[in-house]
Amino acid sequence: MLCLVATLMAMLPARADAAPGLPDDFLWGVASSGFQTEGSSPDSNWRRYARSAATHDDIGTSVDFRHRYREDIALAKALGAKVYRVGIEWARLEPSPGRIDQDEFAYYDDVIAEITAAGMRPMLTLDHWVYPGWIADRGGWADARTPAAWLRHQRRVVDRYAHHHPLWITVNEPAAYLMQEVRFGGLAPQLAPVMLDRLVHVHREIYDHIHRRDPGAMVSSNTAYIPTVQPALDTVFLDRVRDKLDFVGFDYYYSVSPTELGAANIIADRSWEAPVSADGLYYAFRDYSRRYPGKPLYVIETGMPTENARPRPDGYRRADHVRDLVYWTQRARADGIDVMGFNYWSLTDNYEWGSYTPRFGLYTVDVKTDPSLRRKPTPAVAAYRKIISANGVGPAYRPTRPATFCSLVAAPSSCTQPVR
Repeated sequence: MLCLVATLMAMLPARADAAPGLPDDFLWGVASSGFQTEGSSPDSNWRRYARSAATHDDIGTSVDFRHRYREDIALAKALGAKVYRVGIEWARLEPSPGRIDQDEFAYYDDVIAEITAAGMRPMLTLDHWVYPGWIADRGGWADARTPAAWLRHQRRVVDRYAHHHPLWITVNEPAAYLMQEVRFGGLAPQLAPVMLDRLVHVHREIYDHIHRRDPGAMVSSNTAYIPTVQPALDTVFLDRVRDKLDFVGFDYYYSVSPTELGAANIIADRSWEAPVSADGLYYAFRDYSRRYPGKPLYVIETGMPTENARPRPDGYRRADHVRDLVYWTQRARADGIDVMGFNYWSLTDNYEWGSYTPRFGLYTVDVKTDPSLRRKPTPAVAAYRKIISANGVGPAYRPTRPATFCSLVAAPSSCTQPVR
């Protein structure tokens, strides 16, 4: 009996201890993608997917980052952010094979110049799930010509922007990219291994090209951290490129435990009802630090959805959630885990791959009913600004919610070795 009691006590999350501050060179950032924010979208696989189902919202203007980027970059600067993540859209730059739109390249030139002038470091995503319509017509990633076309284009992008010394993300969430392509008909399910092989190939090739242009570059490909199964998912991509990663970038959103299985709401397109436990971020850090020793870790995306900016059913508020996430980031650093940066997803609400209903923004934007697309600050703006100014939450801060009993984020260790 005593042995059983001891085992159960070990599984209980211990009291939350103080979280020491973060180093002065810690990278606080905000994240976005090209297609989701720019609006006025050219022909692409995702422009077509957005129109492919009656249940989808058409992307339309989105939040019009294409014409309001100066405003949004200024908002990020006012937060004190050190990093601004944007996507460079292939479909915008090469609308037909071999035809380069110099006006659109000039737009990205100006975006990156504005970011650097604001004292921030660009984080450039080369492929955030979107490719030109003419690539889709050829068969997308199923077509043998796609890797060469992708590399030809992305080398052009790298050559143009390497002098800014950005952080680089080659392919956004490769496993999720694949699943979305299958889901929306861009790829036959049996060709999934082919697409994965090609994504591995282009990552490895562009990694080397980036380092030829900027030997000190920091390059990664962010994973979408899926509770419990992430180690298995990493065998199909991340493990195959681990020698071509300067840091491990990952996205953390949702949690799972034996008493909270609401993550199924993500599949049902009700992400605002899925559980979000901030302590799960700690377990994701610990898992990657053990599986990729010696690699710095960077949270490329993390955040919390609401339904049309209404309060969440669980009562969790975005300002509290961001503070809690930062607390667990500091606890990870205190335990010797090399965390180099943290991006909040996202600066503004945007197009969430078929819908404007899920809202993730520090600034909310009602795309469907407000033609002015006014950026309205949520209480999380002040919270994140204070966090960045103080370089973390203070030593007296404690999470607003207790650590999860038997978290399955990085099972089994997240349940059997709870954070102390």
